[in-house]
Amino acid sequence: MSTIAPRSNSWRMARATAPLARRLAGRRGFPLWAVVHHRGRVSGRELSVPVAVRATPEVFVIALPWGPGTNWVRNVLAADGCDVRWKGRDHVVTRPVIADEDDVRPYYGPVTGVVARHVLKPGGYLVLHR
Repeated sequence: MSTIAPRSNSWRMARATAPLARRLAGRRGFPLWAVVHHRGRVSGRELSVPVAVRATPEVFVIALPWGPGTNWVRNVLAADGCDVRWKGRDHVVTRPVIADEDDVRPYYGPVTGVVARHVLKPGGYLVLHR
């Protein structure tokens, strides 16, 4: 089993903001972040991770700053779905797909697309269907 090392120092920022993110993500008044609830492939434990999310009526799009090889993404892919807590409600999502920038461009406006590309610097995107 291999682990994915962050490509930059962005993990320091993620670690520093994690306590705040965990408190705010998924709440009704904070639509930029959601919480992905998933089950570990090996441990079978229920786990959660706060994520930046772009939501439409059909899909949730999650930028992957550390790429698609992180354990939580692999867990969601292996289970063919997960639960997403967004805006105070739980959503069952299925058919996870790893996508590239061209695939998700229609889900982002000009400003949010620039922010996603240059601030998050994703190594791909996870698209979850509602």
